[in-house]
Amino acid sequence: MPEKQYDHHEIEPKWHEQWKESGIYRSGEPGKPKYYVLEMLPYPSGRLHMGHVRNYSIGDALARYMWMKGYDVLHPMGWDAFGLPAENAAMQRGRHPREWTWANIDEMKRQMKRMGFAYDWEREISTCEPDYYRWNQWFFLKMLERGLAYRKKALVNWCPECGTVLANEQVVDGCCWRHEKTPVEQRALEQWFLKTTAYADQLLDDMKEIEAGWPERVLTMQRNWIGRSEGAEVDFTLAGSGRTVRVFTTRVDTIYGATCVILAPEHALVEELCGAEVRAQAREMIDRRARQEAGDIKKEGLKTGLEAVNPFSGERVPVWIGNFVLTGYGTGAIMAVPAHDERDFEFCTEYGIAVRPVIRPVEGTLPEKVTVAFTGYGVVENSGEWSGLKSEDARKAMSEKARREGFGEAAVTYRLKDWGVSRQRYWGTPIPVIHCEKDGIVPVPENELPVLLPMDVSITGQGRSPLADSEEFMNVKCPRCGGAARRESDTMDTFVDSSWYFYRYCDPNNAEAPFAPEKAAKWFPIDQYIGGVTHAILHLIYSRFWTKVMRDLGLIQNSEPARNLFTQGMVLGEDGTAMSKSKGNIVDPEEMVAKYGADTCRLFVLFAAPPEKDMPWNEQSVGGQRRFLERVYRFFTRSLDRRGAGAGDAEAERQARRKLHQTIHKITGDFDSRWHFNTSIAALMELVNELYAREAGLGGEALGEVLPALALMLAPFAPYLAEQMWEELGRTGPVFKQAWPSYDEALAAEDSIEIPLQVNGKLRGRLHVAAGTAKETLEKMALEDAKLRPYLEGKTVVRVVVVPDKLVNIVVK
Repeated sequence: MPEKQYDHHEIEPKWHEQWKESGIYRSGEPGKPKYYVLEMLPYPSGRLHMGHVRNYSIGDALARYMWMKGYDVLHPMGWDAFGLPAENAAMQRGRHPREWTWANIDEMKRQMKRMGFAYDWEREISTCEPDYYRWNQWFFLKMLERGLAYRKKALVNWCPECGTVLANEQVVDGCCWRHEKTPVEQRALEQWFLKTTAYADQLLDDMKEIEAGWPERVLTMQRNWIGRSEGAEVDFTLAGSGRTVRVFTTRVDTIYGATCVILAPEHALVEELCGAEVRAQAREMIDRRARQEAGDIKKEGLKTGLEAVNPFSGERVPVWIGNFVLTGYGTGAIMAVPAHDERDFEFCTEYGIAVRPVIRPVEGTLPEKVTVAFTGYGVVENSGEWSGLKSEDARKAMSEKARREGFGEAAVTYRLKDWGVSRQRYWGTPIPVIHCEKDGIVPVPENELPVLLPMDVSITGQGRSPLADSEEFMNVKCPRCGGAARRESDTMDTFVDSSWYFYRYCDPNNAEAPFAPEKAAKWFPIDQYIGGVTHAILHLIYSRFWTKVMRDLGLIQNSEPARNLFTQGMVLGEDGTAMSKSKGNIVDPEEMVAKYGADTCRLFVLFAAPPEKDMPWNEQSVGGQRRFLERVYRFFTRSLDRRGAGAGDAEAERQARRKLHQTIHKITGDFDSRWHFNTSIAALMELVNELYAREAGLGGEALGEVLPALALMLAPFAPYLAEQMWEELGRTGPVFKQAWPSYDEALAAEDSIEIPLQVNGKLRGRLHVAAGTAKETLEKMALEDAKLRPYLEGKTVVRVVVVPDKLVNIVVK
């Protein structure tokens, strides 16, 4: 066959049409081990961007490889379809959110298919459809039954631009996560919460199940967000009123050094006991704090005029209000011990409050004047009967006294707060409760689910939920008394939708349950989950919480949703900054596919950087990937007819086969361990270079081994070209359903290898020896090496560390 030129305009549309409706990516092959690989589902914004392409190319390469390794692969896709952008589009373009959303889904799905991503579209879900969100409502009712869903008036984060409440995790640097320059306000509203704190210890303890497969960075972020602290709660009595204020402290051993009590500005006692002027100033303090990131808040204090009695010492200390004290952590009140806490020291020196040391270092004394807080453990002093005890012993004894005498107890508190899920917007899951004057809050009966979103609403983006203005939606009969009642007008946070969606993929058409437990049991936990690190304390905590709730409902057996998590890096513009419309550095995948082909785009995003690193866009390098595919196809097509030729040059064939088996070994190792697809593709390039160099000497038998293996190794990365090559080889069946090529260790072995020579861990020379050279021989050659002699003369060799085929390190002194 004469050499053919690679034309993606011819090859890719041909296979795109054949794959489009064929069902070749369907999962459920009996007798094979399961493998569930999943990329986080996207919001249907309208078009794919290069970040999508990179994320999905990583998952797609893995899915195709696992098919070739003999697994029954589940690789689905769906749409995180509720959310604010659809409402904003409705206001800006005059289109209903549902119409806008589904137009975007259709476009993005078309683009995904054109990219050749191997999704089982028969399992597709969209979270804005009633057959999905009815189960959001069902889960909510189950949590309500178990006390895990509740309603209370609370200060909440309010984005004036979104016109809705934000969860704590959605406030970034004091601003809305969607509107990065819009300061968040604090408002007191009746809100629905899910009790994530009920699972705080499990969220921490169960990390042992995923430590081996999740990035430590993500686990650390979650540990810090959950923020478990062990300490004690102690009651200070307010002088003159008999009321008590309970404080939480992790260092009860320092309580004799407490020189004031500080309340959060929203603490109930501020409203109950403080004067009008102090209350007004406290409310202003709350608003200022809402516009600042917690770590950057300038500490503000407000004197209340109240005094509290220390239950251990009997001393009266002033009560202050501080903007850095939070109601959601501990009790919303602290005792300030400025000599032993840096934050307290800063606050008390600013406001002239006494500083009294009561803990000294084990080998030191108390300072006459405190210039810096001593925050370590030591020996307790000036603390009554506990003086002379070590801090650890004093903590236990003092906590026990508080418990025994009824003014406190040992306690654990968390930084994690319950998840506020109420949103004052339209395009979300209606909360399935009814408000009745007689019966209060009444759950919607399960047989009346789903509570459907009305289609005829007016979306203004102003303040309250648009549902509140739909009389047909709001006015209902109470399920208990039959009297007039009103529906809940808030909708659920859209992170509810994405907290359990991956289970629905297992049974997407089930009309009787969220999914059949036995179907979820087949696929869970997810073997490989792929997405951005930005979801570490949003989606990834919520989904872990939801999994534990479903386990306790008896739906599943697993406690964690995903065994392994991979967080890919971002795609940056050519200027090295994140791609954005405002910077004008967006690259449209559609344009790149038209110009270079989908295979080239996929190769580039996998080759340009290790997948966990940020990847700068470089169109010149994209052209390099295109030229590589052109070289592959030219060699392949002109070699096809030579498969029937006789034997070639023995040495050329030996070298080509060695490089082939080394490449198979390399790519197999990359898939099975570190996922450095950039080095896998580099290895393919080296193989093609070797084949070009040895081409004249390759006979029919060698080509009969090389050409199929080349097509198979390309299949995870460049599926269109690999499929074309497979067909031209005369083979049948999708190339990604063929067995992954195996390698022969003996054939892959180098004739000679390079051994680094080190002295005290520093590289000082190299040996070139036959692979498998004995340990004793390597040691002898290293000690006699001329380049090492200057580093050994006059010194004593302590030991020689030899790692065969790897290195020799001579330790001297």
